[in-house]
Amino acid sequence: MSRLLLLVVIAAVVYRLIRSYRKNMPQQDNPVVEDMVRCAHCGVHLPRSESILAGGNYFCGAEHRDAYRK
Repeated sequence: MSRLLLLVVIAAVVYRLIRSYRKNMPQQDNPVVEDMVRCAHCGVHLPRSESILAGGNYFCGAEHRDAYRK
């Protein structure tokens, strides 16, 4: 009976240590969110930083920019 009580006490201590460790962990920062834009020629969505802006429209590449102008 004393062994069972000892195991319960050890389990409770381990549980509390884990809880306090998880509470003290630093929170992860949210990843930077970037606006998505749509290619005016093909309709593919891509991050604004990877797009080409021409004439107020966004394009996924120089080929689509040129094809849209024709």
